[in-house]
Amino acid sequence: MDYKQEFLEIFYDNIDRDGSDKLLEWLEKSDFFSAPASTNRHSAEEGGLCKHSVFVYKRLTKLLQCEYGKDWNKKISPESVAIVALLHDVCKVDCYKTDTKNVKDENGVWQKVPYYKFEDNLPYGHGEKSVYIISSFIKLSREEAMAINWHMGGFDSRVKGGYFGLSTVFYNYPLALFAHLADIQATYLDETC
Repeated sequence: MDYKQEFLEIFYDNIDRDGSDKLLEWLEKSDFFSAPASTNRHSAEEGGLCKHSVFVYKRLTKLLQCEYGKDWNKKISPESVAIVALLHDVCKVDCYKTDTKNVKDENGVWQKVPYYKFEDNLPYGHGEKSVYIISSFIKLSREEAMAINWHMGGFDSRVKGGYFGLSTVFYNYPLALFAHLADIQATYLDETC
């Protein structure tokens, strides 16, 4: 499956916001389409970030269909769904570097093996960094910004640190809850190392 082509089709079919052409140009110049989605967990492979984004889009549209029926797009715009799903992890752009590490093989012999390491030169957070980057190209609605900002749900470091605002976000911005669920489903049900 060519996930980049699928990503581009979803993007072109749904996103028509001022600045979206510049955003896509930036994505093309970055490592978005070749980067992994993680160092060693979900879609930890070349092109994994793009693949993960496509899977989140598919999961998000399924969740919305289950909740609101076949006319879900009258409740939440397809453009918002595409923006949130496809772009929620742009915070990972240009953060994964390839390196090698020494690992013992089954015979106890040390071998150099490639791996991805994470180096964030703009440590702005996770979801909030994605909102920051996207907002430099296109204007986000409040619900889109909340959905992208809080897509990590209870895994977000702010929540782990004791911040209690997440439940308020999920109560007031349903797209944020659905985006979190879609991200979790894509990660744990659709993707493997």
